[in-house]
Amino acid sequence: MQFPESWLRSFCNPDLTTQQLADLLTMAGLEVEELEPVAKPFTGVVVAQVLEVAKHPDADRLNVCKVDAGTGEPLQIVCGAPNVRPGIKIPCATIGAELPPGADGKPFLIKKGKLRGVESHGMLCSARELGISEESNGLHILAEDAPVGVNIREHLKLDDTLFTLKLTPNLAHCLSVAGIAREVSALTGAPLTLPAIEPVQPAIDDTVKATVQAPELCGRFAGRVIRGVNPQAQTPEWMVERLSRCGQRSVSPLVDISNYVMFELGQPSHVFDLDKVHGGLTVRWAKPGEQLKLLNGNTVTLDEQVGVIADEAQVESLAGVMGGDATAVGDETRNVYLEAAFWWPKAIAGRARRYNFSTDASHRFERGVDPAPTVAYLERITRLILDICGGEAGPVDDQVVKAAERQPVTLRLSRAQRVIGMPVTLAEVETVFNRLGLSHVVSTVDGDAHLTVTPPSWRFDIQIEEDLIEEVVRVIGFDKLPKRAPKAPITAQVLPEARRSLYAVRRDVAARGYQEAITFSFVEAKWEADFAGNADPIKVLNPIAAPLAVMRSTLIGSLIEVLKTNLARKAERVRLFEVGRVFRRDASVADSDQTVGGFDQPVRVAGVAYGPAEALQWGQASRTVDFFDVKGDVEALLAPRQATFVAAEHPAFHPGRCARVLVNGQDVGVVGELHPKWRQAYDLPQAPVLFELDATVLAQRTVPAFTSVPKLQSVFRDLALVVADSTPHDALIGAITSAPTEGLVKAARLFDIYKPKAPVQGIADDERSLAVRVELRDDEQTLTDERIDTAMKAVLASLAERVAARVRA
Repeated sequence: MQFPESWLRSFCNPDLTTQQLADLLTMAGLEVEELEPVAKPFTGVVVAQVLEVAKHPDADRLNVCKVDAGTGEPLQIVCGAPNVRPGIKIPCATIGAELPPGADGKPFLIKKGKLRGVESHGMLCSARELGISEESNGLHILAEDAPVGVNIREHLKLDDTLFTLKLTPNLAHCLSVAGIAREVSALTGAPLTLPAIEPVQPAIDDTVKATVQAPELCGRFAGRVIRGVNPQAQTPEWMVERLSRCGQRSVSPLVDISNYVMFELGQPSHVFDLDKVHGGLTVRWAKPGEQLKLLNGNTVTLDEQVGVIADEAQVESLAGVMGGDATAVGDETRNVYLEAAFWWPKAIAGRARRYNFSTDASHRFERGVDPAPTVAYLERITRLILDICGGEAGPVDDQVVKAAERQPVTLRLSRAQRVIGMPVTLAEVETVFNRLGLSHVVSTVDGDAHLTVTPPSWRFDIQIEEDLIEEVVRVIGFDKLPKRAPKAPITAQVLPEARRSLYAVRRDVAARGYQEAITFSFVEAKWEADFAGNADPIKVLNPIAAPLAVMRSTLIGSLIEVLKTNLARKAERVRLFEVGRVFRRDASVADSDQTVGGFDQPVRVAGVAYGPAEALQWGQASRTVDFFDVKGDVEALLAPRQATFVAAEHPAFHPGRCARVLVNGQDVGVVGELHPKWRQAYDLPQAPVLFELDATVLAQRTVPAFTSVPKLQSVFRDLALVVADSTPHDALIGAITSAPTEGLVKAARLFDIYKPKAPVQGIADDERSLAVRVELRDDEQTLTDERIDTAMKAVLASLAERVAARVRA
């Protein structure tokens, strides 16, 4: 929130400098994010009046002006502004003045000079040249009553500071200058002076029938008719100035007054053009399919979760968010209906973001606006409209449908002292509560003072005892807290030996030559359809950007996007990985402190390899990374556990170059080469190889166990086997190791493949010869030829039965 310091001090003016005031607010929880002067430093600029304007004799675009700057004699100044004319009052920089620095960072010094042969004794200034506006439409024309000769900084009140506060959502009561002034008064004890609000006596009897059909949407609704307004009246300069310094541009007097009271007192309101309203107004939930064209020009489609104000013909306003274009006030408006209401925060929260915008009104209503002074604030707006735009006001129609109740909260003095960490007396706590306007009752329970507070209507954030303790300590001052080192024992949380942290997993992946990428959890819906085959991803209600509209169920799309970014920057060899959550619908997940019901959020580790298998070197020829390179990386990450790779199909991968990764029979991930159609669709010169694994499995590790060195030697037998070309390696080795040999077979390794180019006797065209070395050993006794032959017969029988293998003749 932004506001000028002068406006705040008009309500509460403590004896503090600007910096001290900013520090006070920050230490009280109202963080001052920025202090910025209203105008950059400059000197020697005064209010002046143009007396005469004549054309320059040698320049078509220049004028020679006679100016009264309060010096006693008119000054001759050459000016090129298109809007200069006799009679106007403007800022004039006299000789010796220093204007704000330009692009070179040096102040601009005004000297006596000649322009095309005509002497100029000063400079007539625009708002941009004075540094008080970024726009420049010629000279900055002042009000007709501006006193000639007065310093322009004094006249425009430029010696002011803009405060920008970064407020947390619980500080809804500070979203107005009056609310901040109330806090400053409580913190410093300085008197608080708020604007006096006198009820406006009705001059007409006109009313508009308003019906509240949804008490859970609107707790209080007030409105009144004002007839005969002049919408083309001039908004007072003091109001335009304050709005501008709050970051709000002037629109029209009716809109400006509504905005002004919102910044001043925190009550958003809306002004309807009464002649465009059809019959009475109804406050209700929208009907599915209803549409509304808003003041910002957007047409939105509504549903039953959005509140509206509707007349007998159509929806006219998005409740608590923005008015409709159909009933907007304009230059032809003569009669208006002024509305101020209390909308329940839960009914407004997130509604504006659903339509990808936010408003000052929704920002306040979704945090909580004080419902008690609704009518008083309506009277304040009415008085300003009558004073500026004229007209006659009708009676106020005030409907309290559902009052906001505040539940009492009890503070125990002994607990407050323990939490704060220093002794606090009952008198100090009561003083704090009195300053903050927290009415309370003191009682004694078991010798301990209890203060039961009924939160005021403007404090939506006081709900538990800790909220009251926070109020006490921030008013007393965090700087008063004693500096003590913590005494609690610090115990390191050591992971079991069978687990390792995700940081260790990251280091292991990085050790394989991969670099970590960090991407958003929300992705494009197209990525989900392409790489996960997910036609119904989890949608984001308020995406930060239109493309990032769904939650990812795989990390593959994010890595492909990062890969494209690197390739666009001429990277030839890319190795990337990411550790992050994916999001999937799962009805079996229950709601808890760490889970959201109906949604599974596992952590995945994914990687992508692209380009040459090795960095440029002289030791070996360059080749492109392939499936087996990344398969080896996956095996290394899972070691010492043995991973099994089973051919599979996946929406993202090449049908013949994709495998499921199994550990102890459990599916833990997938590895494969990107599908050719996605390589082409995403403009990749060649296909990358990717993997995605369950981080939980990678975080587990096998605890080393002692195994003695074999006392007996192993026996090796080589087999030359003829098998079909389609026989997979795992099936072949599995047939050998699972043979009934009483545990004698310890290992088997394929060491040669023979595929004849010409027909060979004993090997068909769809067959090949494989050479396998089998290791046998008995750890208890030396093997005999008889036991070895028996074991090998069992191996051959298993091979014949399971993979139709035969010994090559």
